[in-house]
Amino acid sequence: MTGVPVGVEGVAMPTVVVRASGVGAVVLRPGESLVFGRAPHVGERVPGRVALTLPDCAPHVSRLVGELVVGTDTVALHWLGAGEAQLSSLFDAPGGARRVILARSMSALLDRGENQLVLLLGRQGPLGFTDLVVNIDVSASEGAPPVAPPEGEATGKGPSLPRGGRDWYVALALCEPWLAGKDDYPRPPSNKEIYERVLHWHGYAWNLHRPQRVDDAIRAISAVAFGVADDPYLAPHVGRLQNIRFAVARRAAETRLVTAADLAEVERAARNRKLPPPAPGTTG
Repeated sequence: MTGVPVGVEGVAMPTVVVRASGVGAVVLRPGESLVFGRAPHVGERVPGRVALTLPDCAPHVSRLVGELVVGTDTVALHWLGAGEAQLSSLFDAPGGARRVILARSMSALLDRGENQLVLLLGRQGPLGFTDLVVNIDVSASEGAPPVAPPEGEATGKGPSLPRGGRDWYVALALCEPWLAGKDDYPRPPSNKEIYERVLHWHGYAWNLHRPQRVDDAIRAISAVAFGVADDPYLAPHVGRLQNIRFAVARRAAETRLVTAADLAEVERAARNRKLPPPAPGTTG
C-alpha cells in the first residue's frame, strides 16, 4: 500500500469509518486510534483510543490483531497479531485493487476510499471457519498518536494440514511457484508434476501416481484453506477446474498451510538423502 495523503493544505483531514458484520460502525478522526481483535482490551484506558471486539472470532485469532492510527494527513494500520491478514484497497487503479499480506510487525498506509481487511479463516460459524472481513473507509473532511499496544498472541490453533502427510506434500508442490516467489507463474503444477515433486522431496509418493488421488488431495486442501462455507469445489462454477486449482494454490500459500521455510526444509532433506557415503578412512 502506497498510501494517499488525505490532508490538503492543512484543511482537509481524514475521517475513518470502520465496519464489521455484527458490530456498530466506529468513526475515527485525527489523533484517535482503534485497537481491535478477539479481546483487544490492553490495560488502562488511553484518551482517544477505542477498542473494538470483532464478532465470532476463531480461537486462533489473536486477542489483539491490529491498531489503526489516524494522523492529520495519513491513516496507518499496524499489524500486531500472530496470524496474517490480507489488506486490499478497492478504489479504481490502473492495475486494479492493491493487495498485500500483513504479518506481525508490518505497517501499511491506507489509501483514500474503501479498504478491506480480511482475516483469513478468522470467523468461526456453524459451518466451520470462514473469512472475517473488516471494511475501513477513509475520506477527507474539514477540520501525538497514542502509544502502540503490546503485540497480540493467538491462544488456539488455526486450520492446518498434518505436517509430513500426503496432503501437506501435495500442498507444498501445488504452492511451490508462490512460495518460491514466482508469482507470474503461468499455471499451477499438473498432477504429474506434483507427483514428481513429492517423490523427489519425500522419496515415497503414496498413491499420487494416480491422477485422481492428486485431485482428491487438492480438494482436501481446498476445504481447509477456504473453509467449508467458501470451498470453491462445493459451489457451482463455470469454466475449467484449472481455474479453481490456481485459486486453491494461492489461497493455501496466503493462509500459510505451507510456507517458504517448509519448501527450503524439504529441498534440504532431498539433497542430504542423495549425498554419497563418505570414503573409507574419512570422517563426516
